[in-house]
Amino acid sequence: MTQVKETRPKRTSLAERSVMNLNKGKEAGYHYRIVNDTGDRIETFRERGYEVVSDSSITIGDRRVGKPSKDGSPVQVSVGGGMDGYLMRIKDEYYSEDQAYKEQKIAELEGSMKKDSGADYGTIKLSGNPPK
Repeated sequence: MTQVKETRPKRTSLAERSVMNLNKGKEAGYHYRIVNDTGDRIETFRERGYEVVSDSSITIGDRRVGKPSKDGSPVQVSVGGGMDGYLMRIKDEYYSEDQAYKEQKIAELEGSMKKDSGADYGTIKLSGNPPK
């Protein structure tokens, strides 16, 4: 009896399947995210330094049948509910600046909650990730 070589793809569990997973093709030095195409969200992200990715070598999600893409067109994925999302990216240095700014705002807010308000009762204790 001859052995038949297995040609079908390796089976993966549904628990491991991710529609939003950016599988391959990312360029180093950039932070990627999928932005829903609702209202003026795409334009808002552009104004803040993000760019729409139109690289056909990038794949999002798991293998799909009949998922056409044109070279030079934006990388797009269905995010559910009839809505599409577009892959956008920003340079790591700008992303890090944005994250530091958010952390600073959170620290300021938490600091204002910790200030002695002169009340005769009660205390407040906050826990979380310390600022970097």
